[in-house]
Amino acid sequence: MTDPVSRTILLLDIEKYSDRDDVEQTYLRRMLYDIADRALEAAGINEPQRRRADRGDAVMELIDANASVARLLRALLTEVPAQLRATNRMASSSAQIRLRAVLATGYVAIDGHGGWVGSDLNHACRLLDAELLREALRERSDDFVLCVSEPVHAGIVRHEYAGIPASDFHPVTVGSKNGPLPAWLHGPVPKGAATGSGTGGHGVEGGRPAPGGTGGRQAPASTEGGRAGDGSDGTAATAAPAGPAPGPQFFGGSQSFGGSLVMGDQTGVSGGWVGGDVVMGGSTGPATDAERGERS
Repeated sequence: MTDPVSRTILLLDIEKYSDRDDVEQTYLRRMLYDIADRALEAAGINEPQRRRADRGDAVMELIDANASVARLLRALLTEVPAQLRATNRMASSSAQIRLRAVLATGYVAIDGHGGWVGSDLNHACRLLDAELLREALRERSDDFVLCVSEPVHAGIVRHEYAGIPASDFHPVTVGSKNGPLPAWLHGPVPKGAATGSGTGGHGVEGGRPAPGGTGGRQAPASTEGGRAGDGSDGTAATAAPAGPAPGPQFFGGSQSFGGSLVMGDQTGVSGGWVGGDVVMGGSTGPATDAERGERS
């Protein structure tokens, strides 16, 4: 297997391909290849910069990382829809071609059999096969739907490069067997997903956790003079505003806990803060007289 290298990943898939007979499938595959070639040519990507894998009803392109992702994205937003309109205008109803597309980036290796290997590629394929993308295409009057990965959005889309309006992309989360995959859908989000009741384990992201957070945990609530819910003051405890829990804080230097040494500044532990009483490896220091009295 080769060492993994950075690549731009382009996937294109034909809607309802298996519903067609052999003659129609042959025609659709030819159209798919023509559309992919013209999009890459419009983006200035030549043959030495790309490698293609055939998936029957889909095509996968691995593109050199030095090729412009912004130019390719512009081509997908303009050239591909134009080619689809021109093709379908002259085609019979049984030969209409509609496409789902995913644009992603990541690391890919090639194994001894010429196959492509990499978790980033797996994620891109799962986005392409997601029910959310299928629903989006079914609900649209045009013939094309595009989804980009989180890295493509962060590196390209959100910066508002010419011809790439960031407001046209919407955050979605696609369910997969390896957990939720964040992505960005171009154009309207399917109605089911927009209301939070979409099928296939997907939905619109209503908000993102702050950097360093887990997105699924909440800080323990606390009250002045006692811990929340412990009844130490004889009354029901109420939740205090979220914030760092009381407890020891260390800034700089080296700290020793029960024989173990912690070096440098400690800025976070699994979520960004440590709350409550902390005991690591035994006693944290000589006990005071008051502490000895409480323990006896």
